[in-house]
Amino acid sequence: MTFTPTELARRLGSGLLSFPVTHFDRELNFDEPAYRDNIARLGKYEVAGLFAAGGTGEFFSLTPSEVDRVVRAAVASAPEGTPIVAPAGQSTAAAVEFARAAERAGADGVLLFPPYLTEAPQDGLAAHVRAVCAATSLGVIVYSRANAKYTAETVAGLADSCPNLVGYKDGVGDVEAITKIHARLGDRLTYIGGLPTAETFALPYLELGVTTYSSAIFNFVPDFALAFYAAVRAERRDEVRRMLKEFVLPYVEIRNRKAGYAVSIVKAGMTATGHPAGPVRPPLTDLTPDELAALTTLIALVEPMGAVA
Repeated sequence: MTFTPTELARRLGSGLLSFPVTHFDRELNFDEPAYRDNIARLGKYEVAGLFAAGGTGEFFSLTPSEVDRVVRAAVASAPEGTPIVAPAGQSTAAAVEFARAAERAGADGVLLFPPYLTEAPQDGLAAHVRAVCAATSLGVIVYSRANAKYTAETVAGLADSCPNLVGYKDGVGDVEAITKIHARLGDRLTYIGGLPTAETFALPYLELGVTTYSSAIFNFVPDFALAFYAAVRAERRDEVRRMLKEFVLPYVEIRNRKAGYAVSIVKAGMTATGHPAGPVRPPLTDLTPDELAALTTLIALVEPMGAVA
């Protein structure tokens, strides 16, 4: 099945979101068989959507043809009824082509990344989003971060002019901005937490109307990630704090040791749990052996909770 924009928005907001890594072999080529197997594995869990070749999936290091292969592999390998969201980004013209390719590949939606490198005014960012929305019938989620920080006025205008704009993913952490956007638009959009290791911010963000978030740790501790999400949605604050203290915050300490480790540590977690996905591509670097050992030890502490699949 293919989800309409409205159906996609409703589905994505109903549960946890997974951002699978992209598998590479030792020569840094896309390892499609391993990737397909992993998508099938993750799809067995109750996730609200799989975001192929997203930030955790190293979209920034993939060629357009590789992105197309990754998206098609995800569409082919995910269980029936699991939405697949594809990436779009770089220049506006390239983002339009990515969006069109995603629709041809059978994806259900598009996550629109910030335009490449340059800063832009709000009217320029709005034109960027409108061009992508006009290029596809798929639901589009705008990703606010880095050089593409959208104001409440801009998002409201886009929601009025782009019927297939269905989501706002926050990668900035500006509470005032999110509050203003939600106050103006209510349930017109689905709001997604997108800061690195989004679990850290999940409980306070829930109060702002952000019902879901992008879980990178779901790649290697899916049961833990789902248990954490359930605790957040049920507002079991003591349980959330305990899980933060026991796993998430120590994990963040390892992640913060080097720039780019937000992706590298996820691939290391895959190795630690017996689901290796290969190395990261430059300009990222892999965790050191000592860091991998520390992560492996940390993961072992949550195994009694059924955290490793």
